Amino acid sequence: MWSEEGAVAVALVLLLVLVAVAAALNPSREDFAWFLRLRRPDWLSFEGLIPLIWISIYACFYFSALLSWSASPSWGLMGGYLGLLVLVQSYTWLICRTRCLGNGTVLGFAGWVWGVALALLVAPLSQPAWLLLIPYLLWSPVGTYVTWQMQRLNR
Repeated sequence: MWSEEGAVAVALVLLLVLVAVAAALNPSREDFAWFLRLRRPDWLSFEGLIPLIWISIYACFYFSALLSWSASPSWGLMGGYLGLLVLVQSYTWLICRTRCLGNGTVLGFAGWVWGVALALLVAPLSQPAWLLLIPYLLWSPVGTYVTWQMQRLNR
């Protein structure tokens, strides 16, 4: 088992990596303004909740990674979480940078596949860690579908 100082250090490192990746893969204001001007499907009435949904999902990623590390300290597994984080955070950055919603649709699907693979790896190690990946696995197809619909509306 980890000492209290070791557990705090791991928690801080995970949090710093999460914040660093999010900051590094954040679109510029100009690029994001372009994204905000795009047309959305009429049924997307909950768009104002999307930032809260993603904050919750990132919190779930963080605690899932922390629980996974506690169950089985594996740098390979942490690399899996890092890969998922990079795929998820790259979604808006790539769409905004390339001004191509199709890239987001592909990246959204790739992130979901990566998330399923990670969940399958984590499940035997820690049930709580696996359960914390479910919100992303449920939300990711919704986000990918919205992007696909936006692609059709913004040709």
